[in-house]
Amino acid sequence: MRATLRRLGDVIPLPVSVRPDPAANFHLSPTVSVSAAPEAADIAEQLAQLLRRATGHPVPVTRDGGSIRILLEGYDKNEAYRIDITAESVTLRAGTGSGLFAAVQTLRQLLPAEAAEAAEIEVVPGGTIEDEPRFAYRGAMLDLARHFFTPAEIRSYIDTIAQFKINHLHLHLTDDQGWRLEIPGWPRLTEIGGAEGTGVDGAGGGFLTRPEYADLVAYAERRFVTIVPEIDLPGHVNAAQVAYPELTCDGEPVGPRTDAEVGYSSLCANREETYAFVEDVIREVAALTPGPFLHIGGDEAFSTPPEDYRTFLTRVLPMVGKYGKRVVGWHEMAAVDLPPTAVPQYWRVEPADDGVARAARTGHQVIMSPADRSYLDMKYDKDSPLGLDWAGVVGVERSYDWDPAVRLPGVGEESLLGVEAPLWSETLRSVADIEFMALPRLLAIAEIGWTPRAARDWSSFRARLAGFGPRWTAEGVNFHRSPEIDWEG
Repeated sequence: MRATLRRLGDVIPLPVSVRPDPAANFHLSPTVSVSAAPEAADIAEQLAQLLRRATGHPVPVTRDGGSIRILLEGYDKNEAYRIDITAESVTLRAGTGSGLFAAVQTLRQLLPAEAAEAAEIEVVPGGTIEDEPRFAYRGAMLDLARHFFTPAEIRSYIDTIAQFKINHLHLHLTDDQGWRLEIPGWPRLTEIGGAEGTGVDGAGGGFLTRPEYADLVAYAERRFVTIVPEIDLPGHVNAAQVAYPELTCDGEPVGPRTDAEVGYSSLCANREETYAFVEDVIREVAALTPGPFLHIGGDEAFSTPPEDYRTFLTRVLPMVGKYGKRVVGWHEMAAVDLPPTAVPQYWRVEPADDGVARAARTGHQVIMSPADRSYLDMKYDKDSPLGLDWAGVVGVERSYDWDPAVRLPGVGEESLLGVEAPLWSETLRSVADIEFMALPRLLAIAEIGWTPRAARDWSSFRARLAGFGPRWTAEGVNFHRSPEIDWEG
């Protein structure tokens, strides 16, 4: 049975403008090649690697004259791009490397999944795509604290998210159950907080050394993904207090925790030792992270008295700016007056102000991550083998059928930095588990973050999503075969 040629618009996220020209299909002949100027050579090589895998052809990379041309010109808006496909050539054009990379990810979805399929599909559909993102920030989050994932596993997730134009990976590095990043001067944080037996159910030991973290940052940068590190404060700190009992309010030791409870731990807001520790950590994490953001958590600090919480944040939030970073925190941090560039991240299930709308009125940008729509660790349905259900069950349509600009009164389109899909790891143990929980719902959040609101449509998304079933199956991806999607077409 012959495979079906993908249509020009059969991609996720849906581009801003798609103008098919069926008379201009481009043939993937054995002589196909890629050309680019030196400043775009790395992106050209990434595309050539995709073409080699998809076609089995050698696909050389040259300076000029390729049948697929990569041009760093034509747009001054970050991530905007154009693809022109004719019978003679394919041209990818953008004014920035991030725009060219986005164009490559779009073209990638129009290629055969593997060389065996290329014998059946020998052409790329003709026409023109012009595109740019709705929001600058399109994020995914991976929780390393409840279960540690190795650098290779994190790189695998970076590869997954980058395909769909997710451009930020938020790493939740510390929590009650574990501490996952090496900090000079505080060795017991990882010696104890990253030891075997840490994590939920004691099944998630491990930590990132400073060189490993730097390598991950560089790997992500090559894929135009910005790492956003999170050190969760002033709650979610039991692992730090196990390692250093002097960080408790009474200086007494506390025991390790491998359950999934929240809200019981807190740093002490009236001790200078607290702020010396926090500043050491922020300074080191900022120095390791070239991206503009540093996330300080701030959520579920139930055992921190409200006045102490405000005192703590008033001291700590400026530290992030002191070391050259823009502070991000869960929406609870909006209870205090925020630094001018601070970004609250809204996760609440039931819309309520929590100070976020007040922050938006004073010019702060907001990241939307409502748990009942964007949390990828929620069960798909009551029978899902993995995940939690405290925010409800979240099927694929529920992940797609909402809009961040109307989620919270007072926080409209102009106040949004973007959206993020968090994946907490209480029930996860492997890359296969990550794939199962993230795919296909991650694609829904990716389209919400990229595609204009008026262009989004569940029926269209559902049909386009179905086309990824055969591709993921061929690639051995452990995606959830949601009954909401006709995977067989």
